[in-house]
Order: sequence, then structure tokens, then C-alpha cells
Amino acid sequence: MEKVLLKKIEKCRREMITLSFSKGLTSEAVVQTSKRLDALLNEYQRKEG
Repeated sequence: MEKVLLKKIEKCRREMITLSFSKGLTSEAVVQTSKRLDALLNEYQRKEG
């Protein structure tokens, strides 16, 4: 399960970086992806804690 979550985190991070280059850091797509990444990171932190 942990490896799956880490893969989701990395995929989301890459997506956010790609979007930020094409749409700008403050675009709605980047903000939404950032929120999704935050949720994944929080989930990972809870499971590790």
C-alpha cells in the first residue's frame, strides 16, 4: 500500500510541475493539483506516524 501511495504522490507532483510550466503557478489547474498533492502527502504522513 505504501508503494502505491508513493507512486501516486510522485505522479501528482510531476503533473503539478508540468502544469505550472504550461499554465502558470496560479492557474486553477495547478492549485487543484497542489491541493490533491497536499491530501496525498497528509495521508502518507498519517500512515507513517
